[in-house]
Amino acid sequence: MQQRELGRTHRNVSVIGLGTWQLGADWGSVDESEALAVLDSAYEAGVNFFDTADVYGDGRSEQLIGTWLKNNPDAKVTVATKMGRRVEQLPENYHLDAFRAWNDRSRANLGVDTLDLVQLHCPATPVYSNEATYDALDTMVDEGRMSNYGVSVETVEEALVAIARPNVATVQIIINAFRHKPLETVLPAAREAGVGIIARVPLASGLLTNRYTLQTEFAKDDHRNFNREGSAFDVGETFSGVDYATGIQAAGQFAQLASAEAPDATSAQVALAWLAAQEGISTIIPGARNPEQARANAAAGALEISEGFNASVRDLYDSMLRAQIHPRW
Repeated sequence: MQQRELGRTHRNVSVIGLGTWQLGADWGSVDESEALAVLDSAYEAGVNFFDTADVYGDGRSEQLIGTWLKNNPDAKVTVATKMGRRVEQLPENYHLDAFRAWNDRSRANLGVDTLDLVQLHCPATPVYSNEATYDALDTMVDEGRMSNYGVSVETVEEALVAIARPNVATVQIIINAFRHKPLETVLPAAREAGVGIIARVPLASGLLTNRYTLQTEFAKDDHRNFNREGSAFDVGETFSGVDYATGIQAAGQFAQLASAEAPDATSAQVALAWLAAQEGISTIIPGARNPEQARANAAAGALEISEGFNASVRDLYDSMLRAQIHPRW
């Protein structure tokens, strides 16, 4: 597995990481043994970066990773968690006392004294430009509660504000074959500043697997069912903000391109490999609901993508998705 430096953390992490939202909630149920098997399989396949958050399953995702860490004390992994969505997303709710309380909970869930990386979890936009935010985060590093901090953002504008801060180690943002704007603005700025980029929603909530149809039904507790219109959180987190019918059509076209590019790989693997080929991305965090998915995702790190395929993906985005997606995030 290829290793890349994760921005100002100066840690080396696998180019394919593991997102663990689905191990907590909002994607249907996953039992504990299956979740631990996913973590085992990912690690055995070379994945050494796990991303979680304190609200995934109300802490269940963190707790599962904590159990895995206890079972694998010699494992060399970086665990990134997130904080800030246990309250209403109002600027006044983001302050040192709240940060400490959230941090204490995450450290307890994960069973560690010091968190590797803590990311602000898509707070209200003004939080990113508030000097007090970064003073509080710096204080928590000084207190030994965490080694590094970063931000998780919805928009490129939020990312650029954070990148300009001297101690922000990483920015997590949605980037995939259906979301190109960060490639044009965020990645160049991050490279210049030495900030790591964590690419989330890399498969557009599964659209890029090309396994869904207009008739596909998602579980009641799956955000791909209940958040299609953004009723629970930013709609960009679900199918990358792409209208579902358009997404199904675009996914079919992407799958045809992927099959021609790498006949022995899946559409999902090619989508991940395409992301890994974009200069400036540190790690990519696809989710996996079972060990087979975890292994397949990890294998994508070995695929090479041609410039011709890259150009075809840009053309697909420009013709089908740019007008719908580019102005919004």
